[in-house]
Amino acid sequence: MMTVPAASSAGFDTSTLSDILRVAGSPSFDRWREQIHRTGGCSHPIHLQGWTLTRDKTTGETLHRYSTDTEPDARLRIACGNRRASRCPACAWTYAGDTYHLIRAGLAGDNARDIPTTVREHPRVFLTLTAPSFGPVHNRPGTRPCRCGIRHAEDDAALGTPLDPESYDYAAAVLFNNHAGQLWQRFTNRLRREIAAAAGLSQRELKAVARISYGKVAEFQKRGAVHFHAVVRIDGPDGPDSPPPSWATTEHLTNAIRAAATHAYTTVTVPAAGNQSTRRLRWGSQLDIRPVKAFGDGSDITEQAVASYIAKYATKAAETTGSLDRRIGNREALVLLGVPDHTRRLVEACFDLDPLYPDRRLLAWAHMLGFRGHFSTKSRQYSTTLSELRQTRADYRAAQERTARGLDDIEPDTVLVLTSWTYAGQGHSPGEAVLAASIARDIQLNRETAREALRDQLALEGATA
Repeated sequence: MMTVPAASSAGFDTSTLSDILRVAGSPSFDRWREQIHRTGGCSHPIHLQGWTLTRDKTTGETLHRYSTDTEPDARLRIACGNRRASRCPACAWTYAGDTYHLIRAGLAGDNARDIPTTVREHPRVFLTLTAPSFGPVHNRPGTRPCRCGIRHAEDDAALGTPLDPESYDYAAAVLFNNHAGQLWQRFTNRLRREIAAAAGLSQRELKAVARISYGKVAEFQKRGAVHFHAVVRIDGPDGPDSPPPSWATTEHLTNAIRAAATHAYTTVTVPAAGNQSTRRLRWGSQLDIRPVKAFGDGSDITEQAVASYIAKYATKAAETTGSLDRRIGNREALVLLGVPDHTRRLVEACFDLDPLYPDRRLLAWAHMLGFRGHFSTKSRQYSTTLSELRQTRADYRAAQERTARGLDDIEPDTVLVLTSWTYAGQGHSPGEAVLAASIARDIQLNRETAREALRDQLALEGATA
């Protein structure tokens, strides 16, 4: 029996509480709960209506029949798949997990996906490229007070905001975000040249003996500027399953990264337009390069730590600065929705610059403070792909379905599957949203409990080995 808290104590209005009671008291509630559980507690599930029919090709016998006619509201709910934690924490958790496995596979190997564990022996570093300064901001400079004279707490809303908003270069900030993807491309191109030059090779000769691979994620700093975290690795000519040349070392890679990040080629020129002068955008002076160590050597920069860090930021975007997680139609929305002053100025800079640089689509990406690239990307041969990971999960679930339907012993080639599906909406009613959030919390708690149990087991096995 489900206990529903009183509206006053739970913070629900009367209509929401009434809807909770309607859903929980429905004869089809158990099946609805099962559907939501299968989505992982998705916040905005997609609704489908239709049917599927499985027949034996030879005999014409019907092996399985399914229709949404018998489902709650005659609909099947499936996960929305949104990567943003601000939109759907449940689906973002799945996306983060896939990103973790993708990054870690490129660091530790994955035999199931033909990535040998010898990839651990390749030179690899964890790199952070930051944005330049657009004006002094409130910060926490070690043990010293901020330039404003105050020692800010970690959660101080002033952190990242300008000391003098009137002199802060908001236009340069959003233009940098907007061109960050091009800066990354120029950096990687220059990196290959620097690695080749240090080895005394031409670009063509380098391709014959080595390949540069990476996996990266974008993160918004508190000041609203994008920076990139990346794993950069040197492989042999055939990718992770081939050894790098003997001259390729972590030191060689580190020196090449420093040279590439500061080279004059690694810039983007934004032409003058309207009241804006010509700008040369480049990476900031803060460059962090750390070797990635194997698990258990006492280092903080381990394979697991790096993969977890990148996965964490793969589900976040500009909403971490107080911006919105969807497109902004006008300036009035910024005031009505309470967007912080600094973030509001960045968004308004996108509005102001859009007519001057129409090809950059700054208005369309104003909610992202001008950034228009993918948040997580990788080179082709870094490791596996998100598509392959999703297909593995889909194949596993399909095998579970075949077992549940008693179709394990039937060859797939002898089966004909007919289907018809139509889109029937998305999301939850107010009451459904509350109950779905509760299901998602239970799932998350169970996962954390299982993870802790596994961690304790591994620690015990390591202590007794």
